[in-house]
Amino acid sequence: MKFIISSNNLLKTIQPLIGVVGNNSALPIIENVLLELHQNTLRIKATDLQTTIINTTNVESESNESIAVNAKLLLETLKSFPEQPLTFKTNTENNTLEITSDQGNYTLSYVNSEEFPNTPELNDSQSIVMSVNTLQKGIKNTLFATSNDELRPVINGISIEINKENILFVATDAHKLVKYENKIETHDSASFIVPKKPLQLLKNILNEINEDVQIQYNKTNIICSFEGMEIYCRLVDGNYPNYAAVIPQENPNQLCLDRNLLLNALKRVSIFSNQSTRRVKFKISGSELIISGEDLDFSNKANETLKCEYDGNDIEIAFNGKFLIEILGTLESNKINMYFSNPSKAAIIKPDDNTEENEDVLMLIMPMHIDDQSN
Repeated sequence: MKFIISSNNLLKTIQPLIGVVGNNSALPIIENVLLELHQNTLRIKATDLQTTIINTTNVESESNESIAVNAKLLLETLKSFPEQPLTFKTNTENNTLEITSDQGNYTLSYVNSEEFPNTPELNDSQSIVMSVNTLQKGIKNTLFATSNDELRPVINGISIEINKENILFVATDAHKLVKYENKIETHDSASFIVPKKPLQLLKNILNEINEDVQIQYNKTNIICSFEGMEIYCRLVDGNYPNYAAVIPQENPNQLCLDRNLLLNALKRVSIFSNQSTRRVKFKISGSELIISGEDLDFSNKANETLKCEYDGNDIEIAFNGKFLIEILGTLESNKINMYFSNPSKAAIIKPDDNTEENEDVLMLIMPMHIDDQSN
């Protein structure tokens, strides 16, 4: 194997893959990346057995070979070079890859590519083309609300529902819930649960992408393809909870106020709340919202009063301040609307502006007990 490539080009090709490189003492091969050379095309693959990423770039070569090399060692080497052409050449006598740069020569070992795990094949699959903007917003608005509960893997990912008239992204951890809807015609119907790790990687990668994403899926796997890159991921097996059942339909009390004012007030007041419960209280009366937090164990307490627009009966309701800060920090609108029915039912939060006509965002947070004196 021999090829020549720009150091920056190779670095940009490998960097998106590093997040999926495995660390498994029982299968050390996945600590490597697979280099597959097909003349002028270099395909680089990394996997942790659940997620596989393949990225492609052009090189100067006439070879058709493949090897596996240590991912982190190769990455650190590339980071150290200024922009320049690098020459890679294998020595089959001692299984080493020789790198020649303007500064010197470097040698690292490689292993047989046949040991590297195979990429899953998608049989009986369907496909859909989704805009980068839709996919980005779907992931951004929901990823933070996924759970970390290993005993409930179905809520550790995002539920994606493809309908003929819309696409829904839903995430919940049983304390908060987010539903992002994009109203586009797909002419398809499917639903699946994607784990959070590949979605976090995809979220970061999509920031640099300008073209539509081809999504291919079947009952067990999904592939996202764009600009020479493919992300394979095993879907979560199971049925997503009936999230619609927890969204209150009757919410006669409506609060409207500036998102940043509320977010900053919560950040200050929550410092003084009990750090295990994170509880903050809302007391809404007329055009005033009083936010308070207290930690009886240390005699810490704080409250702030905000002017607001409110239509409804006076109400006192409590929330986990950390969760509420996450929700408000994810939304981008200048103002938000909060909808309540009573202190024991979930509150709905929606942006008041800055949403496009074809999309809808609903965030839900479960209340905490007002009479709980541990806070």
